[in-house]
Amino acid sequence: MARRGDNTYVTGMTDPDPNLRGARRFDRQFDNIVRLVPLARGPIEILRYRWLFVLRVPLAILLILGGFLAILPVFGLWMIPVGLLLLAVDVPQLQGPVAALVIRVRRRVDLLRQRLRR
Repeated sequence: MARRGDNTYVTGMTDPDPNLRGARRFDRQFDNIVRLVPLARGPIEILRYRWLFVLRVPLAILLILGGFLAILPVFGLWMIPVGLLLLAVDVPQLQGPVAALVIRVRRRVDLLRQRLRR
């Protein structure tokens, strides 16, 4: 998804700086999400364009705040991680921790699926 040589995306896949481990890890998690949910490819690619930070940041904050209203029918806890993912696109300090969180959740889901298959 993040194309090499094309720096239209927010994260720095083209930057050779080894300190960008969190950003590269974050990009890989988006690629994994697209692989697991192919229908999400279009919206994810569109939302990751640099100029859409004007839409992304308020939407992320609204999703996070809405996640705390999980007792209401429309809102749910699913909104918090989605909001964090969107916010991490624009806040590089969040990319490493959010990527680690996504990896942990994916591993737990995989373990749960393996247990259910048995």
